[in-house]
Amino acid sequence: MFKNDPIPSFHPQNELQSEELLAVIFEYMGKITAETDLDKLLMILADLGKSLVLADRCTVWLHNPETHQLWTIVAHGIERVIIPEKSGFIGHSFSTGESIIVNDAYEDVRFNEAIDRSTGYRTKSVLCIPFRNSEGIVIGAFQAINKMTVSEIFTERDKEVLTLAASYSGKSLESSILRNELIETQREMIETMGEIGESRSQETGHHVKRVAKYSYELAKLAGLSESQCRLLKLASPMHDIGKVAIPDTILLKPGPLSKEEFDLMKTHTSIGYHVFKHSSRQLLRTAAIIAHEHHEKWDGTGYPNGLKEQEIHIFGRITAIADVFDALSSERVYKKAWSMEDIMTFLLEQRGKHFDPSLIDLFYQNIDTFIDIRLKYT
Repeated sequence: MFKNDPIPSFHPQNELQSEELLAVIFEYMGKITAETDLDKLLMILADLGKSLVLADRCTVWLHNPETHQLWTIVAHGIERVIIPEKSGFIGHSFSTGESIIVNDAYEDVRFNEAIDRSTGYRTKSVLCIPFRNSEGIVIGAFQAINKMTVSEIFTERDKEVLTLAASYSGKSLESSILRNELIETQREMIETMGEIGESRSQETGHHVKRVAKYSYELAKLAGLSESQCRLLKLASPMHDIGKVAIPDTILLKPGPLSKEEFDLMKTHTSIGYHVFKHSSRQLLRTAAIIAHEHHEKWDGTGYPNGLKEQEIHIFGRITAIADVFDALSSERVYKKAWSMEDIMTFLLEQRGKHFDPSLIDLFYQNIDTFIDIRLKYT
């Protein structure tokens, strides 16, 4: 179905008995309930459909009403596959809300042979089942291809089984979509507020974007889970939100700050913390931690609380490196941008002093990754 797919080898399977169907459903219900990542959920549901009807492959397509397209993924982390909303069998099933059983795709005018010709795959039997949200609106569809039994065709029983799965899947996907929309709304809000904080010191919005991307990459290198890396990426733009309460006479001062001015500047960490610390949202609580601790230092000489080493949250330690790296490589009202050689010399000198030594080692070993981000978002 997709480019570079191998030609399937056919090994006939026996139809699943009722108890086997139940076993498959129960196996996947736990996975579906626990998964919060939409792309991974699509893959799990596709595997469920493939297992239930013994298809060679199965995909789950979702509708994008803004672009009038259907999209799916065939592997986590790759680009989405996008087609017009009325294209082929899956488009017909979606647009009509009807299930489709096709015994030989090449005998049906709705089939696009070009995909098979480009991949070397031979599509024969097809089963498409639309699924709906809680309001009964069709939001996508299952597409199973090539029945892997002796008959090689999908049956009415397959349609009934996959329709049952579609009923459950539609509600699961609706919940996941709504959750993702909420997270995306929070992300946009946080990034916008972060840019407002930076604009006070005449920094561009690219600073918060770069810090977010540096933090995400360094978190991955440090072995944090994907969900933790994403959480850090989403929350890190708020690291300097407390600057909105700092007077322009201090933020925009071209020369060194006096002790009194610097003491006032340091309060931006506590201000940012207090803005979000009482939130019930994990994302905003994470933003509170980052705002509060990204100026703490590994040796305990940082602010506002003089935390040291592991007392500093890993998110604070990561954001500290990301923020300083970007600040040094950017021109500010009080300084010129540093050369990359001088920046790396400084970071290495501060290894075990300002910064977590193990994180500095990872950053140094993968410096090309961070330079690429810097160049992309200049």
